[in-house]
Amino acid sequence: MWAFFERLLDSSMFAPHGICLLWEPQLIWLHVASDVVIAAAYFSIPVALSIFVSKRRDVDFGWVFWAFALFIMACGVGHVMSIITLWYPVYGIEGIVKAMTAAASIVTAAMLWPLLPKVLALPSPSQLRAAEVALAQEGMYRREAEDMLRQSQKMEAIGQLTGGVAHDFNNLLTIISGNLEIADRCLQTWSEAARERLTRVIANAANGAQRAAMLTQRLLAFARRQPLDPKLTNVGQLIAGMSDFFRRTLGENVELEVVEGAGLWQIEVDPSQLEAAILNLVVNAKDAMNGRGAMANSGRLTIETSNVSVDEGYRQQNAGVPAGHYVLIAVSDTGSGMPREVQEKAFDPFFTTKQPGQGTGLGLSQVYGFVKQSGGEIKIYSEVGQGTTIRIYLPRAAAAPETVGQSEAPLIGSSGSETVLVVEDECDVRSYLVETLKDLNYRVREAANGAAALALFDANPFRIDLLLTDIVMPGLNGRELADQLHHRQSGLRVLFMTGYSRDAIVHQGRLDVGVSLLQKPVTQALLAAKIREILDKA
Repeated sequence: MWAFFERLLDSSMFAPHGICLLWEPQLIWLHVASDVVIAAAYFSIPVALSIFVSKRRDVDFGWVFWAFALFIMACGVGHVMSIITLWYPVYGIEGIVKAMTAAASIVTAAMLWPLLPKVLALPSPSQLRAAEVALAQEGMYRREAEDMLRQSQKMEAIGQLTGGVAHDFNNLLTIISGNLEIADRCLQTWSEAARERLTRVIANAANGAQRAAMLTQRLLAFARRQPLDPKLTNVGQLIAGMSDFFRRTLGENVELEVVEGAGLWQIEVDPSQLEAAILNLVVNAKDAMNGRGAMANSGRLTIETSNVSVDEGYRQQNAGVPAGHYVLIAVSDTGSGMPREVQEKAFDPFFTTKQPGQGTGLGLSQVYGFVKQSGGEIKIYSEVGQGTTIRIYLPRAAAAPETVGQSEAPLIGSSGSETVLVVEDECDVRSYLVETLKDLNYRVREAANGAAALALFDANPFRIDLLLTDIVMPGLNGRELADQLHHRQSGLRVLFMTGYSRDAIVHQGRLDVGVSLLQKPVTQALLAAKIREILDKA
């Protein structure tokens, strides 16, 4: 082996390569210059590759770069040996260098070919640009979602505040309106002059209490905190029944057109809340048309209903409306229209473009809250000077319409044999309820809270024809009290009262099946009618 290397490295028998070029200076220096440039380039490439790999440790297949750098370095050394052998015939060393270069090239090729499919699978520049655009769009959607989440959290906070205020405020309104009713009844024994004056004062106070009650109902509707009593409803019949009222509301100078779609589906909503929502839209449209045309409050209002099946193509034109089957209510006016910044705030509570004192800013927010709580969607389409269209999408009801028989008007009051247990923690509210029920000829037992009511019943059990209880009370709430009394008296009929109820008897914003509820403030007429409705049921 040693003799083999001695013969391989022995250059005494060989002539330098320059002799083949006849030592022609031009040829020799042409070869030298070319090999120097090639070798310098080859040596610089591994340096550049090593810097790149060391700086970019996140790059996949970094080991291929190192193998390629070794191969290029060996090629550079081969060109250096070509320069040396021009004067020194060390062809054995040159052969060894070429053998090393061959080995490096084989290793690099063996590594590179299996890697080729993975490299081809890497995204192209156009794909990377498309991915970058997609990421930017996703970032925009995420920012919009975050903005919506912040808005939702803000609305949730407003809703919590609204519910707390409404609970106490409706109790106060019950006291005010209830005692005004009692005072009105007492006036029958007064002189004519005193009765006339006090009747006017009481009427003004009652009107203020009624306006305050409507304000709390709108706040609760916006915050989606009011319990809904949904029923199968035909929108076409409901709007047709209100059309005369709409015409009186709009006045003679506004033309009303009602376009009812054929074969409208049934929807399951609270009819009274739907009526209030449409009326709010009609009043808003009337205000938007104020001053347009030859006369004040002139224009055209169109209420159109139709069945709509939302698919992917429809959603592209009406973003935000989930796929499904809906009954569409579109209210269009020829008013002044809304700029973009107003449209973005139109559903916010207390936002109004009207003059001070001319609006609370709760009309559209009430409509928004009712629609959302009913599982629907609401959209605004408006252009300045071209009018506004508000579209309400309410989901089609799954159940078939019920046949409701006609019944006689319920009897108001009692024959004197029916007992009502009144449970209310607010003393003045309880006092009003007890006096009102006694005036209606009911036997009345009363308790300040759930524990006191159970103690009263357990001390001397008596027949309860109806439990009239507040929901939100300290200790046992109204629902828990009703459950415990049901165990003591089967078949107990219950009427709940509340100024604000979120969870006690409400599931997903709707009354539980079989639950009867009175929203405070409670008037004598409403209380009497509801009690008779419950007691007269077989």
